[in-house]
Parts: sequence; structure tokens; C-alpha cells
Amino acid sequence: MAAAQKIFKVRRHYNKWVADQTMEDYALRYTAKQGHSMSIDRVGHTALGAAAFLALEGLAAVITLTYGFTNAVAAILTVLAVFFITGFPIAYYSAKHGLDIDLLTRGAGFGYLGSTITSLIYATFTFIFFAIEAAILASALEVLLGIPLPIGYALSALFVIPIVTHGIRAISRFQTGTQWIWLVLQVAAIGVVVTQEYQNFYGWTEYVPSHLPQDTGFDWLLFGAAASVLFALMAQIGEQVDYLRFFPKKTKANRKRWWFWLVLAGPGWVFIGAIKMLLGSFLAYLAISDGATVLQATDPTYLYQRIFLFLTTSPTTALILAAVFVFICQMKINLTNAYAGSIAWSNFFSRLTHSHPGRVVWLIFNVTIALLLMELGIYQALGAILSVFAISAVSWLSSLSADLLINKPLGLSPNYVEFKRAHLYDINPVGTGSMLIATTLGLLCYLGIFGEVAKSLSHFIAIAACFICVPLIAMLTKGKYYIARQSPELIPLIATAKQANPISHPHAHSVVTLKCGICENEFESEDMSFCSAYQQPICSLCCSLDVRCLDSCKPQASISQQSDYFLKLFLPKRLVRAISSRLGRFASMLVVINIINAALMMLIYRQMAPQTESEAALLEQAMYALFFTLLIVSGVLSWLFLLAHESRVVAQKESNRQTRKLTQEVEAHKETDLALQSAKEQAEQANEAKSRYLSGISHELRTPLQSIIGYAQLLSEKDNTPSGHQNGLDIIHRSGLYLADLIEGLLDISKIEAGRFDLYRNTVDLPKLIDQLNSMFAMQAQGKGIAFQSKILAPLPNQVVTDEKRLRQILINLLSNAVKYTPKGGVVFEVNYRNQVAEFVIRDTGLGIKQEHLQRIFDPFERVRDVATANLPGTGLGLTIVKLLTEIMGGDLQAKSVVGEGSEFKVSL
Repeated sequence: MAAAQKIFKVRRHYNKWVADQTMEDYALRYTAKQGHSMSIDRVGHTALGAAAFLALEGLAAVITLTYGFTNAVAAILTVLAVFFITGFPIAYYSAKHGLDIDLLTRGAGFGYLGSTITSLIYATFTFIFFAIEAAILASALEVLLGIPLPIGYALSALFVIPIVTHGIRAISRFQTGTQWIWLVLQVAAIGVVVTQEYQNFYGWTEYVPSHLPQDTGFDWLLFGAAASVLFALMAQIGEQVDYLRFFPKKTKANRKRWWFWLVLAGPGWVFIGAIKMLLGSFLAYLAISDGATVLQATDPTYLYQRIFLFLTTSPTTALILAAVFVFICQMKINLTNAYAGSIAWSNFFSRLTHSHPGRVVWLIFNVTIALLLMELGIYQALGAILSVFAISAVSWLSSLSADLLINKPLGLSPNYVEFKRAHLYDINPVGTGSMLIATTLGLLCYLGIFGEVAKSLSHFIAIAACFICVPLIAMLTKGKYYIARQSPELIPLIATAKQANPISHPHAHSVVTLKCGICENEFESEDMSFCSAYQQPICSLCCSLDVRCLDSCKPQASISQQSDYFLKLFLPKRLVRAISSRLGRFASMLVVINIINAALMMLIYRQMAPQTESEAALLEQAMYALFFTLLIVSGVLSWLFLLAHESRVVAQKESNRQTRKLTQEVEAHKETDLALQSAKEQAEQANEAKSRYLSGISHELRTPLQSIIGYAQLLSEKDNTPSGHQNGLDIIHRSGLYLADLIEGLLDISKIEAGRFDLYRNTVDLPKLIDQLNSMFAMQAQGKGIAFQSKILAPLPNQVVTDEKRLRQILINLLSNAVKYTPKGGVVFEVNYRNQVAEFVIRDTGLGIKQEHLQRIFDPFERVRDVATANLPGTGLGLTIVKLLTEIMGGDLQAKSVVGEGSEFKVSL
């Protein structure tokens, strides 16, 4: 019997951090319409506050003092223009659909698991820049307030947690509350520079660092090197859209404000960024011209302290203003870094572990990593490899932007952004493939494989590769990998929900909610899909965290199926089978892990830059030793991971298989139960019809039968009846009595089976009843030539409450059978009474009954016939009636017998 596979649900209870959207802030969900309650201006100010970070001035100062004004400013303007172009479609689609950067990445070319690596890139960006920005604040606290660096690091990290814990509303209160203070101080600093230092502008534009030839102008190599430092900021658009997803829906009334804040607070952060970076470049030139060291000239705290000192001419006031300004700027950006990091880690771990303890947990995790980087001083080394890290970030965001900017307008991808696991392929080669190609090409260029020019322009080459590969792969795959399936099963449910909650206002926005079958909470229909494993609607979070379904709704969309299909396009089937085997998967995993290890070690080696051949040889030897050590460790861990994963999958499949079999068995039992119920109803109807028939016919039979019995008795008693007729009359009389007993027994049985048998409780003189029975059967036994003995084993109450007629009927039937079937010996009638329970034992020395016949004698019309009992009269209903009456009266009937020795029947009432 076929049965659809169904996994029985276990209700998922989320902890209070996950269930409370004030703290969770839709970390793994589409931002519901009720989450768009803040005004456009408030969301815009919140997002714009993230552009206050002082790393902009610091990076601009570094590249100016390293590559000169011309190359630094050219790099700043070019890179920020690229940021604006690539960031605009990302910001627009995020604000329009209410999606954070991770959900947007899923649906715009990367697939459900393909965006896992981008979540890791994004999370890495947040904690690296959190560490850098917090280090700036800690340095300011040390310089301005004398707080030691380790304590400053801890304070800088811990300040953000209470605010970010409570989500965008708490962050928004801080951002908007400090916005005007920041703007006033920032504008004041710019005003001082413009009005008081304008005479140094020319010298700034002609600035060339001392380590470069003084006639150095624009140089592609220097320009590319400066740009590579700035490209690390490209992921900032992700932090902007994590706020912009809370934008209210665009309407005619708010259209202008909506577009204004979208541009300014989205990709337009680069306008503020450009001003701050140009200011930082100019301040660094002024500081270095005044004899400051390079370390001081690239320290934003030192630069702004100089400005505020010039503005106020009071060291104390300048110190206070600088402290307030640095604190506000760094808190603004680190609130955003921590918030974005908590969302990124939530998305990353939820897909790998199918578990989500809450955004707050990942907030603390992200801040803790950043704090460790600061306390150990590692963040300074990370700053040196930001340009390498930037290649992966640039490839990701450029692929995402190309999909939104090119593929959607051209119809190469769907006109909406799908983000739910149930509807997505695990891997979409459009975005994932483009990112891998661009990252590989960018890294090869950065390593100098294609020459020095390509090395300096590696990030631009990666961007170009993305904008070429994204539409090309989309055309080659015909957009096949954007949507794995849809949920038409939700259409009638949505229609029903709309009818139940009609829109009261013609211009109102409909909010249709459905109940998730797993967590049993209500969610908007955009956040729901239909789960074929549970056979009910499921919300996107429950779907993401479910591990038991094994993607049964889209088997063709799993990463294993996609990998096999891709490999079969280019490799022989035999080789594909080898790669798909356990050993092949182990080898693939080990190769990938150690390629990553090798790449990281190569980058470390290049960054350490040994000065002598002996140092280089020693470092090379150490790297080889470390690599092979990690090779062994990664091999062991790969086997553990692979075998554990296989065991889990096998166990889950076996569980599903057993569930399917149980489901089939349950359905079979349901059909059997239905058949049994139908048969039972038919039998009950037939039995009721029989009872009605017997009730009716018994009345019709008993009237003439009583006449026959009566007239036969009268005729046999008359003196003038011929003796030759006497025998016939006796036969007629006995046969009539037999038929009367038979009819009476059948009527009793039919009443009992039909449930219409009535018991009448009355007061019975028990000793008197026993005496009557003794007298009756003593005479019968004497007439047959056997003994009859009655024993009262305990004092009997004078009166008991029971149905006297039915008690008498039970005892008479048993005693008459005992006398009837005892040819010699005798019958013993024992009566015992204890604790309101009477026991009647009838014991005889008759023929006895075989053990296999003991249960059969209680069936209707069943008699144990042999040579000795063949001629004894009886209907076969007596014991049946006795057993039924005993049970109805709440008693118990027991029988035991030995052939040749006799039988014993015990009635307990």
C-alpha cells in the first residue's frame, strides 16, 4: 500500500531571545511589514550614522603619505564611485523587499548554501573593522583620558553590547540622539580647515612623500596600490542595507523622501566618506608638514585634537571636544559593526548547524573575537592583509550587484528576490561561480602572476570579471538555478486568509498571515512556504533550522545532486563515481582545506617579507613544517566530519524509512478498522433485527403453545381418556414444555445481546430462597436415586438486595443440570457469604466434561453429547443464560471438571 512520506512534527519552541523580535530584529527572516514602523527619516538617519567612522580619515592619511596626493585622491574618487555604482542596486532591492544583505545574496545569484561563504566574508569584515575602530577609540581614551589600552579595548567593546542587544530601535535612538552633536563637530572641523588652512591647499595638491621621486605624478601602480587599501571598505554597503531593510513601503506621498534617503543613506554614504577622506588626507599633510611623525599623522585622534585646539585655543576644551567627537564617531560605527556581525553570524551558523540560539549570542561572539584581536595586537597584522581580504568581498558584492543591475532588467533572473530555503537551489552557479572565478583571478593577479600592473589593479580586474561572468553564466544556465520550486499549496490558504480579514481601506496595504505548522506562530505570507515533509505551511526560520526533512521538497536542488550533474558534464561517469565515493569526498575535502591553508600561509609569508636569505630559508622551512602538520590534522578532522555526517544522514534516512513504513501500517490499520466498524454495524443491525423478530414471534408462538400444553395436561388428567392416548399426550406435553423453555431462553439471550435486559433490585429473603431450592431439588434427586446435600458455610443475612427472579434462574439452571447429568453419587450445594459477596458452589459426581469442551458449553445451543447423554433433554441455552446473567449482575462464573469424577460450578455475586 502506497503512502506519502510524512515526518510527524515536533513543535519547535524558540528561546526568548529568538522569539522576541525586539532583540532578534528579523535576523534570519524577511522583515515583516509590521517591522517597517519607523519613519523614513529615522531609518535614514540611523543608517547615515554609520558613515561617521574615523577609519576613513586614517586610511586616507595612510595612502596620501604613502602614494602622494595625486594617486591617493584619484584612488579615493574612483573607488568611491565604484562603491556608489555597485551599491545602488543592492540598497534599492533591500529597501524594496525588506531583505538584509544575506537574504538578498541568497536570492540574487548565490543560492541557499552558496551565500554561506559570503556570510563568513561579511562577518569577518565586521569583526576586523570593529577591532580597528575600537582600537582607535581605545587609543583616544589613552591619550585624552589616560586609560590604559587593555582597559580601553575592553570598554570600547563592552559599550556597544547593551545597545545592540535591543536591536535597531535602541541603535536608532543612539544614532539620532548623537547625530547633531557629530554633525556640528564635524562641520566645525571642516570649517576650520577651509577657512584657516586654505593657503595650504596648493601644497597639499603637490604633495609627494619623501620616499618617492619628487616628480612623481599619476602612476598606475601607485594608484592601484592605494585603491587596493580602500576596497576593503566595499562591504560597508552591507551594513547600510541591514538598516535600509526597515524602510517603510514607497508610496506617492513619501516617494521623494524615500528616494532621497535611499540614495543618501545607502550608496550615498560615499559622499560623506569622500569629504571625510579628503579631510583626512589634508590633515595628514598638515601634520607631516608641521613635523609630526607618520604614526601621529595617520592617527585620527591626533588630527582632530589639533583642529579643536586651533578652534578653541584651549587645550582642555580641545581635549574634551576631541574625546566627545571620537567617542561618538566610533560608537556609531561599532554599533553598526556589532549589529551587522550578529546578523551575519546568525545566518552563517544557522545553515551549517541548523540551530539558532539567538542573535544576541552571536553579537557577544562577534564582539569577543574583536576584543581578542585587540588585546593580542593581532588587528594590526590584519590591517596589512585587508587588501587581500578585499578581493573576496569585492567579488561577492560585484557579483551581487551585477545580478541586480544586469540580469534582472534583462530577464535573465526572476523579477523578485527569493530567499526561502524551501524554494532555492543549494548552489546557484551565477553568483557563486562568478565570485569564485573573480576571486581566483584577483588573487592570481595580486600574487603577481600576470605582472605588476595586473597586481596593482587586481581588485578592478575582479570587478570586471564579475560583471562579465554573471550575465554570461545566467545565459548559459538559462536562469535555471534561481528557483528550485514554488508553493502553490499556499494559494488557497492565502485566499482564505484574505476573505477572513478583508481590507477595510481601498488604499491600505494587505497583510496576509498564515500559521506556521511547526512553531505555531503567525507570519506574513511572504515569509511562508509549504513543507512537503510535514504537509503544512512552514515559516522561513523553521524551514532553515529543520534537519529531518533532508530537503525532500527539492531533491534535485541539493548540493550533492548539483555537484554530480556538474561533474558529469565534463568528466567520465566512472571518474564521477570515484569522486562521489566516500574516499573521493574525503580527498576533495582535504584538497580544498589544504589549498586554503596553503593560500593563507603564502599570504603570511609575503607579509612577513624576510630580509635575508637565511631568514627566508628559515621561514620557508617553518611554513612547510606547519603546512604538513596541518595536513595531518585536517586529514583526521576531515575523516571525523565525513563519517559523522554520513552516520547522521544514514540515521535520518532510516528514521524516515521507518516512519514511512509505520505510516503505511497505520493507514492499513485505518482501512481495517473501517472495515471492522462497518462489519460491526452490520452485525449489530442484524442482531437487532433478530431480536425484534424473536420478540415478535415469541409472542405469537407462546399463546398457542400454552394452549397446547394446557389441553394436553387436561386431557391426560381426565379419567375417561383412553390409556392408549396417554403416552401421546405425555409426549405432546413434554414437547410443549421444551419449546416453551427454548423460546423463553432465546428471548432472554436476545434481550441481553440487544442491551434491553432489565434487572429489578428488590429485597430477597436469602435463607428462605435457599430452603426452597433445597426442597425442590432434594425431591428430584431422591426421585433419581442420588443424594442431595446442602451446606451453609457461613451465617447468611436475613435479607439481601438483588434481582430475585434472575438469581433463582441462575441457581435452578445449575442445580437442574447437576441433577440431570449425575447418574449416581450425589450433588452438593454449598453457600458461603463474606464481605457482602455470596458464593454458590454446585458440585456433582456426574460424568464430567473434557477440558477442551469447558468453554464451548457456554455457547448457545452447544451441548456435549456422547453415548451417556444422548437421550437427556435440554436446549443448550441454560449455561449460556447463566453466564450472561451472572456477568450482567456483576458476578463471576467459574467451572472446572474431571471426566469420570464430576463437575463444579461456582457463582460469585
